[in-house]
Amino acid sequence: MRRGITATALVAALALAATACGSGDETGGSKSSGELSGTVTWWDTSSVGSEDKVFKKLAEGFEKKHPKVDVKYVSVPFGDAQNKFKNAAQAGSSAPDVIRSEVAWTPDFAALGYLAPLDGTAALKNQDDFLPQAVASTKYEDKTFAVPQVIDSMGIFYNKKLMEKAGVEAPTNLDELKSVSKKIKDKTGKTGLYLRGDDPYFFLSFLYGEGGDLVDAESKTVTVDKPEGVKAFKAVKALVEDGTAKTDASDGWENMMQAFKNGDVAMMINGPWAVADTLTGKEFTDKDNLGIATVPAGSTAHGAPQGGHNLAVYAGSKNLEASYAFVEYMTSVESQATAAGELNLLPTRTSAYAKKEAVNSEIVGFFKPVVETAVERPWIPEGGSLFAPLGVEYTKVLTNQTTPEKAAKATGDAYRKLLDGWK
Repeated sequence: MRRGITATALVAALALAATACGSGDETGGSKSSGELSGTVTWWDTSSVGSEDKVFKKLAEGFEKKHPKVDVKYVSVPFGDAQNKFKNAAQAGSSAPDVIRSEVAWTPDFAALGYLAPLDGTAALKNQDDFLPQAVASTKYEDKTFAVPQVIDSMGIFYNKKLMEKAGVEAPTNLDELKSVSKKIKDKTGKTGLYLRGDDPYFFLSFLYGEGGDLVDAESKTVTVDKPEGVKAFKAVKALVEDGTAKTDASDGWENMMQAFKNGDVAMMINGPWAVADTLTGKEFTDKDNLGIATVPAGSTAHGAPQGGHNLAVYAGSKNLEASYAFVEYMTSVESQATAAGELNLLPTRTSAYAKKEAVNSEIVGFFKPVVETAVERPWIPEGGSLFAPLGVEYTKVLTNQTTPEKAAKATGDAYRKLLDGWK
């Protein structure tokens, strides 16, 4: 959807009105007596069955610390959360006090006036301890609208036993990926790589690897349809056509995880959020069978996107003080260390990496340098919206419904309609 200045201002005004009216939930509380009270509704968008259990337990720890505060925990499917929050915030009712926001959603929500500014509040504690690249996604127009909870990037996961049986090691570039996959097929009958074809986020490593990007935010220029973008589309298309990879146009996450956990494919591209789930697979009852390496480089560089999640407070919350305190607690060194130890998730605080939970996690140890060199996505309000048109064309390329050249052009054309005044 194209969003002009007038529309943004109108929605922001509606959000301010909603702030005056307050959230639809009875979450009122105060700190007038020196003690936090009331209800804090939290929408958690983490993975169900693994991450959610740990985060819910952490939230219960906040309740023990503040016995007069009731944290209403709500697990919201990640794919539904962005639009669900927008609809609730615009209506001025049923929005949570706190939301776990994917990094690209934060500037979007902030531009619409749906988030409370956090500068000078209890939510931001020891700000200098946060990784600079994690903080970058929390800013909009020089104000802070969220606190970084986890940061991540991507690597190539591989089945050590299958690789050993084929006599190969983890590939370091796309040419090696093709040759390694051929040997895996010849020696084991298994496919080398599962390439997720229904989620354009998994395309970014290939785009960055060819030296491309979606847009140049500084010059307000669309770049996805430049030669580097075309080359990236050609690269992923070739992986499927020559049998290096298998893919699906739908149910990609479930198909990818099952194929890898059951040993039907030897490799997949994924992030630290997938480790806990991966280790539940029959191929990884011995967790040492899981190997992780840097995503294979394209013709230009190794390129993995920076991702992660922030915690943000709804501007219309009736219990701001308790919400600020909850955000601070959930992003504290101790909470991040727990997530690192139990889920192998990467902290956003520098000091958390010195905690034994993070030090003892091989996954955290591997991904930390990857995150430090990850490519930052454009932190613009429309950043999350860039994936919809890209996803359509990415899937069409992988399923042979269009050419790389046409896909790049169609994506670029869609971006220029979305981004008013961009070249």
